[in-house]
Amino acid sequence: MRILRNHPVKFLLIGMALLFGFLIAGCAEKEPSQEVTVRPGERTLVLGAYSVARDAMHEIIPAFQEKWKEQTGETIRFQESYEASGTQARAITGGFEADVTLLAMEGDVDKLVRSGLVSKEWKNQAYGGMVTRSIVVLGTREGNPKGIRDFDDLTKPGVKVLYPNPKTSGGAQWDINAIYGAGLKQSEAKGQRDPAAAKAFLEAVHRNVESLDKSGRASMAAFEYGVGDVIVTYENELLARIAQGVPYDIVVPEHTMLIENPAVVVEKYAEEHGTSDVAEAFVQYLYSPDAQRIFVKHGFRPVEETVYAETKDRFPNPPGLFDIEYLGGWDTVRETLYSKRGVWYQVLAGL
Repeated sequence: MRILRNHPVKFLLIGMALLFGFLIAGCAEKEPSQEVTVRPGERTLVLGAYSVARDAMHEIIPAFQEKWKEQTGETIRFQESYEASGTQARAITGGFEADVTLLAMEGDVDKLVRSGLVSKEWKNQAYGGMVTRSIVVLGTREGNPKGIRDFDDLTKPGVKVLYPNPKTSGGAQWDINAIYGAGLKQSEAKGQRDPAAAKAFLEAVHRNVESLDKSGRASMAAFEYGVGDVIVTYENELLARIAQGVPYDIVVPEHTMLIENPAVVVEKYAEEHGTSDVAEAFVQYLYSPDAQRIFVKHGFRPVEETVYAETKDRFPNPPGLFDIEYLGGWDTVRETLYSKRGVWYQVLAGL
């Protein structure tokens, strides 16, 4: 009887041993197959950029790929993602492993620095890490039927205004900064710099806002669809549309803001992917005259000196142009305007 009871156990042990052997053999066969997909002489660079940069990137990337191929013989493929700047920065800090990022503003790069993804020294690059410039302007329908001349006109009854949501869009923060800064400039002209007057001015403009879109590009799309009378946006967005034959008028306010857009290597991810060299080369290529001329083609103001000298007559310089330092720098702006008790959230809440 004992023999009869032991047979099933014996056969079960033999069967388990055979099954285990097959599983090991199967794993041994699959392991090399993962390496077959890696092509020699080819790498992929992951780009996470803010939405407004998309059109220029679609020309710059092929030019870089061709140049890199000529110099090294290596093929570089790109995986591209375009989102509102704040959304893109949050995606990267949340695990989207971009090797390179172009964002709308310095503050979004600072989020990556605080997450340990980008070096604190990123501004030691050429031009302080900025690859393009622009200014905040107003776009109207052809012929400017509402007679818009400055930010003041956005407060008039019946004027429907568009700008995106600063919670998700870096472009929107530039827009809000410009309006708030223009309010400060107006108060100074009356004898005293008055933050309360600047807040009241921002409130008056915001009362006429038709919608708050996710990104600058989404806001522009809504305007193209026919929403609103005037859009607060980047100069380059309107110049690019006009170059494509869209009949908009551009109004440059007397007091408006200089925009600067950064590009950085996301060092942690680039090192993990083995792409640090090509990621750095791509960022450096963005400063090259060839890339800067493509940016100009798409309405951006260049940072590189020779291209700036070639193109400076194309871009107006309003007398009251100010930069982020006029508002105290990004740390002050984040606290003053965009903290939970900041001016912008007070405006939204009607406080």
